[in-house]
Amino acid sequence: MAAPPAAPDRISRRLLPLALIFVAVGISTSFVGPYLALFLSDAIHAGPVKTTVFLVVAPLSGVAVSWAVGRLSDRRPIRRRLLIAGALAGAAGMAATAFVRDYWVLFALTITLTALAGTLFPQTFAYARQVLQRGDPKRAAMGISSLRTLFSVAWVAGPPLAALLLAERGFAYTYGLAAIMYVAVALIVLRFLPEVGRPAGHAEPVEADAPEAGRWTILLLIAGFTVVQTAMTLNVQAMPLFVSRELGGSVRDAGLILGLCAAIEIPLMLGFGALSTRVPLRALILFGVVCAIGYQGIALVAGSIWVLAAAQLLSATFIAAFGGLSISYMQDLLPGHPGRATTLVTNTFPIGQILAAPAFGLAQQFGFRLAYGLNLGLCVLGLLLILAARNRRVPNRTGQNT
Repeated sequence: MAAPPAAPDRISRRLLPLALIFVAVGISTSFVGPYLALFLSDAIHAGPVKTTVFLVVAPLSGVAVSWAVGRLSDRRPIRRRLLIAGALAGAAGMAATAFVRDYWVLFALTITLTALAGTLFPQTFAYARQVLQRGDPKRAAMGISSLRTLFSVAWVAGPPLAALLLAERGFAYTYGLAAIMYVAVALIVLRFLPEVGRPAGHAEPVEADAPEAGRWTILLLIAGFTVVQTAMTLNVQAMPLFVSRELGGSVRDAGLILGLCAAIEIPLMLGFGALSTRVPLRALILFGVVCAIGYQGIALVAGSIWVLAAAQLLSATFIAAFGGLSISYMQDLLPGHPGRATTLVTNTFPIGQILAAPAFGLAQQFGFRLAYGLNLGLCVLGLLLILAARNRRVPNRTGQNT
């Protein structure tokens, strides 16, 4: 027999701690992520080869650990313990990085503790999915999108605050504050979040026995998501140089354009979350990718900074639709495996970072307008892959790979 829906007040009591966790994780990652290359160069004194190896291996290790933890989290009722483990690993890793200045020790910390800390993001979404599904399943996508918005808000405020702290106090303080945020996450989970759900194979029929999307549907979707993420990553990487070298602006202009996009995407993300209760998620995501195609096309032919700035409405629309709803969409396709579903989507970002690196190298060689030509092609390819991913569902069974 299916478990009765959880009371609304119980759902609310869990959503507030989850919201605080997303803010804390967002602050910690936004404090250290944008300045990792600078840290390797100025504090560790790593050369170009060591820096490149580090920037490639770090996201790869995160993908591998997140994938393993995602599969484990759906087999046993241990999601709360995994959240605590990820938070404590993040606290230990950031605290050690605040003082370690040896490249190889830092490398070891990154592929172990920091990689494990990276599982917090997908596992918190998976936990939220289980909580929301037991309240009002029709509003689960809206809840996920709202929580994702809080992470974006933290990233709007985090990097400039970290820059001020970095200028005044140095890397030890920025990594130290990141460690404190992870400690706060561990305390919030310990105090306010009970364990949820049973393993996928033994959960309530509404989730565990629901039909799931077939293997090819998932593979095509993840491929489509990955190439689109690659395009948006390359967009951010190329923006400062594109603005300064191709459009005659400055790095400050590029920062203002990126900040404008972030400011627009936050209300749009909430709006798409509300729309998700009435419009199919697939349709909203496809609309977002179409907007990405429009944005990349405009950027490719833009002749002034103002044209690029105006086009940020399209870029923000894509980020709001894709970033806010892709996790919920994948969770709907794999209802018995929320951990694996969330990890599949969140892993497309670090993989996109890796794939964007050689494309950025080509843009350095042949001009940064080329980056937006490549982005346009990637977004078109992503749209075709997502369209090709027909949702043919198969019965979910214990231990079955989907």
